[in-house]
Amino acid sequence: MRLKRSTETMTMSRKLIIILGPTAVGKTDYSIEMALKHESPIISCDSRQIYKEMTIGTAVPSAEQLSAVQHYFIHSHSVEQLYTAGKYELEALELINRLFDEGHETLVMAGGSGFYVDALVNGLDDFPAADLQLREELMRRLSEEGVESLRLELQKLDPESYATIDIANGQRVVRALEVCIMTGKPFSSFKTNQLKKRDFEIEKIGLTRPREVLYDRINRRVLQMIDEGLVDEVRSLTHYRDLAALQTVGYKEIFDWFDFVEGRVTAEGWTPTTPGDGPVTSLDRAIELIQRNTRHYAKRQLSYWKRDNDIRWLEI
Repeated sequence: MRLKRSTETMTMSRKLIIILGPTAVGKTDYSIEMALKHESPIISCDSRQIYKEMTIGTAVPSAEQLSAVQHYFIHSHSVEQLYTAGKYELEALELINRLFDEGHETLVMAGGSGFYVDALVNGLDDFPAADLQLREELMRRLSEEGVESLRLELQKLDPESYATIDIANGQRVVRALEVCIMTGKPFSSFKTNQLKKRDFEIEKIGLTRPREVLYDRINRRVLQMIDEGLVDEVRSLTHYRDLAALQTVGYKEIFDWFDFVEGRVTAEGWTPTTPGDGPVTSLDRAIELIQRNTRHYAKRQLSYWKRDNDIRWLEI
């Protein structure tokens, strides 16, 4: 007589494989190979590819790649919607459990958004709900003053968060500052560091390449984005430029170039995002900045991931 497996045994036979790593390392191709091997769809864990209005600048998989394997959380939401890692945690968990219940034993997730991956794997603490009016004001300041001004304010209100979050990420700084101002308490005081238990196995695979190879891939990808029409895509999103989703490398630099060309800023009135940067006076300068800022972003991603001893690293 065939015995039924216990619920616990069935649950732990379920595995989620997360393919992560810095931008342009090759996660899309690798995850497609892995998904085909396990007859799995791909669950995207990218905080920008989720937006339907953003395609070229977020390096959304090509039509051919999307047709090879079913993808979730690609172009599934609008930039007009306030979307957070907390929402992603809930929606992704619901999807994962449904796919397991449908018969999948192994699922593949691909992403470069560390905060979203952490939310899915470990769960988030119960932070206060967003104050949309305050956030809008902080996002306006981020756009007009740059992240440096907000960073200094956060350093005064919450030195612990200033020392631990990615302070180059304007959206992270805005969220931490928003909680500090709204509650009168440090953002860090809401962190309990209590991990939530998931009822499936998680395997994390990190992809790397030699630095010079990765940086060359980044530089070439930016040029490809320009050839594919990044400038027109950014122009089509001008109405949304103050939203959190658009505070993204590849979009900010083109908007800055538009501002200079159209006379909204001058060299004398320029407020640099990075000390030493002058106004973006040409498309060539915008491209240089996108390449540089993307390289810096990749470096921060790697630094973020290196703290996680559960990641098995593969150089490809």
